[in-house]
Amino acid sequence: MRVRLEYGRQGLDVELPDAQVVRTLAYQPAQPLADPVTALAQVLARPTGTPPLAALAAGKRDACIVVCDITRPVPNALMLPPVLATLEQAGIPRDKILILIATGLHRPNEGDELVEILGPDIARQYRVENHHGQVREEHTFLGASPRGVPMWIDSRYVQADLKITVGLIEPHLMAGYSGGRKLICPGIAALDTVRVWHSPQFLEHPRADCGILDGNPVHEENTWIGRRAGCDFILNVVLDDHRRPLKFVAGDMEAAFLEGVAYVRQVVTDHVDELVDIVVTSSAGYPLDTTFYQSIKGMTGALPIVRPGGTIIIAASLSEGVGSPPFARLFEEFSDLETFVQRIQSTDYFVMDQWQLEELAKVRRRAHVTMVSDGLSPDVLNRLFVRSAPTVEHAVAQALAAYGERATIAVIPKGPYVLAQVA
Repeated sequence: MRVRLEYGRQGLDVELPDAQVVRTLAYQPAQPLADPVTALAQVLARPTGTPPLAALAAGKRDACIVVCDITRPVPNALMLPPVLATLEQAGIPRDKILILIATGLHRPNEGDELVEILGPDIARQYRVENHHGQVREEHTFLGASPRGVPMWIDSRYVQADLKITVGLIEPHLMAGYSGGRKLICPGIAALDTVRVWHSPQFLEHPRADCGILDGNPVHEENTWIGRRAGCDFILNVVLDDHRRPLKFVAGDMEAAFLEGVAYVRQVVTDHVDELVDIVVTSSAGYPLDTTFYQSIKGMTGALPIVRPGGTIIIAASLSEGVGSPPFARLFEEFSDLETFVQRIQSTDYFVMDQWQLEELAKVRRRAHVTMVSDGLSPDVLNRLFVRSAPTVEHAVAQALAAYGERATIAVIPKGPYVLAQVA
């Protein structure tokens, strides 16, 4: 059978053996919004849990709108114009509106990337700035959260008279789902905050997982942090498998987010009847598959349906390499993952982005991983605690040789955007 995996900007067609493929997991059928512009206007006028945006903006002196960075395919060029128009009509001058890119601890986005994120008109006509998570002086300390997370939040946001976040709701490997509170923490939080919130204290909890909110300490804590920082209004979108808007939610940071989660859960969840030997997946293509760091999300997305000792075969472009320099250095410092996990559980050790290697360790405890990519050489990939293969077909043939002709295969073409489960 022929399957198209999400890979880079162009996709990757692969041939898989019909006899072994038990299921291709995908989004559930859902109609994209016929008139997204009207749907947007409706949720801004009748939001969930707050007054309309126009009422909230009345009398405010300035506004900060937080948007996702280049790693999230949010249709800001569609979503931001009515928000910006509402603020200006309410009396907030254009030069008092700041669009703040929620980079978290990612690199800044500049030039053509800002045009890609916002559209050319907004990128040219409005003040747009990046969050710098490693510059503590640009953050305001708001105390400690209930579980002891020091809360350092971007001062430009904290000091704004009107606080708005715009994002995307999708499954997330640690926080259950992205969107809502996540634009604030980690989106505009300092390294001091994220290093504790992403520490083993949180990530090793069994409920800190994809698709889980109840009892998830990662979700509970950044929700608390978001409330402490303040958020007057959110606007979030749910996209279909072609990245067309399915639903907009707006209003209260928690109520509107949970409304969106209830919808997205129905759309993105798919099942296999039982655990499989091999999962063929992706890291959802551009922009999520540009680094090995981000591709680990595709691996964790396959974890719920692969049997212990099975194999995850993942295709990702890795067009920007391994990831941040601190993350890349971890592979030079540690010769095996369990030594790394033992080390990070010591309170005197910390390296930025170590949490993603911790997630890889969770994957590797259960399954082998084979990576197919034209972005990194086999020599580099083989040093990243995965095996490299020239093609998906070659990787599948190797796995079938190891497990036998009765081995079973599941395919997740969209990778971590699909919430894979065993029925």
